[in-house]
Amino acid sequence: MSTAELTCQELVELVTDYVEGLLSPEDRARFDHHLSLCPGCATYVAQFRETVALTGALREDDVPPDARTELLAQFRDWKETSA
Repeated sequence: MSTAELTCQELVELVTDYVEGLLSPEDRARFDHHLSLCPGCATYVAQFRETVALTGALREDDVPPDARTELLAQFRDWKETSA
């Protein structure tokens, strides 16, 4: 990743690595800096953490096939409309 400021789209793409502590120190600093300036992304990360906490150890097999298909379609549609 570059040293340029992180965009909201980049943050969304990196949120899992951020929460799991997998970003490099430099990328984590860029992520944290963006969060300090962007209330929308700060809310998004808080909601992401809350979702993870509430779902616990949800595995792919725990999600019914129809629900999985619908969720994947929603994420695909969201990504296409937000690009």
